[in-house]
Amino acid sequence: MRPQRRPLKPMFRPVSKTCYFCDNKNDAFYRDVDILSKYLTERGKLMGAARSGLCSKHQRHMARAVKQARTMGMLPFVVRA
Repeated sequence: MRPQRRPLKPMFRPVSKTCYFCDNKNDAFYRDVDILSKYLTERGKLMGAARSGLCSKHQRHMARAVKQARTMGMLPFVVRA
């Protein structure tokens, strides 16, 4: 018989159960750099929906807004450590 493996622990838990944009009745906009930067990691990557706490609709809108802000030069593409 094989030895049983212990189950893997989840790496992170959802930050909040409610979506920030659903609560405030607004949408992600590329000019709101302060709000968009909350959903980026320290390396400049987009956070996943499980970690950011956004619903799937607003996660897509936020990703599009971050990409637009990067193209306009308001957010960096890569943050070097």
